[in-house]
Amino acid sequence: MKVGVLGTGAVGGYYGAMLARAGVPVAFVGRPAQAAALREHGLRLQTRSFDERVAVTASDGPAALRDCALVLCCVKSGDTETAGDQLAPVLAPGCVVLSLQNGVDNATRLAARLPASVTVAPAVVYVATEMAAPDHVLHHGRGELVLARWAPAPGRVTPEAVQALFEPAGVPVTLADDVDAALWSKLVLNCAYNALSAISRLPYGRLRRGEGVEATMRDVVAECVAVARACGVTLADPWPAVERIAESMPGQFSSTAQDLMRGKPSEIDHLNGFVVREGARHGVATPVNRALHTLVKLLEAPPHTPDRH
Repeated sequence: MKVGVLGTGAVGGYYGAMLARAGVPVAFVGRPAQAAALREHGLRLQTRSFDERVAVTASDGPAALRDCALVLCCVKSGDTETAGDQLAPVLAPGCVVLSLQNGVDNATRLAARLPASVTVAPAVVYVATEMAAPDHVLHHGRGELVLARWAPAPGRVTPEAVQALFEPAGVPVTLADDVDAALWSKLVLNCAYNALSAISRLPYGRLRRGEGVEATMRDVVAECVAVARACGVTLADPWPAVERIAESMPGQFSSTAQDLMRGKPSEIDHLNGFVVREGARHGVATPVNRALHTLVKLLEAPPHTPDRH
């Protein structure tokens, strides 16, 4: 099947390049300058086991996704509605859109903007990557996906077909019956690490050794678990997974840290900010998540220049 990638950043670039490297036809959509660079040079995918330039098809407009059976939506959570509006006029009936995004509600928000003939399914992403250049993805570790199961119409793309597409490309895929718990479990990890990495400008391994960091993370996790429970989602103890992140990705800066270091808006409103909003809606106190959200928002704001008279 032909696969489209909307949002050729660290996540979309990695998974799209892994598929293209395995011979899957992939259409990348990115900003004009990036699309031109990809067409001219290909996409460099640098991992611990190989460093290759993959020849790719790239465009700066969503019309390139018109004949795709599967589209990976990899835009920032704040751009979800815009992405849905861009995709709505071009996707073929029966197309499956996978939301490879941080947060728990992107698939719902995408589906609200797309025709009923298009299937939208959430995916939980566990990968450590960064954009070293517009045409260069640097992979630090992991890369597995957890996909929601969906009920396909006869002759349409099935979850098993997507799993079979990714795995020969070196991307392990698990199909989950309870994807809400998987999404919340990933959200807990994001809330524990993203803001602290952004505020401290530290990668996960060094961050975890900081004084008071473990206690702060435990407070964040406890608040997230309480809010998830109030939302009807029961989570297994997430703390072992929190500890494993620093062990498996010690050199990784959070996506929030990468955004702030590049002067870009972050997804903090859809991470700790989401937990704060849901906590307020259900009467669950979230003071540590609120403090982290507030600090990142302050760091996002342009520097203040004093008036001179």
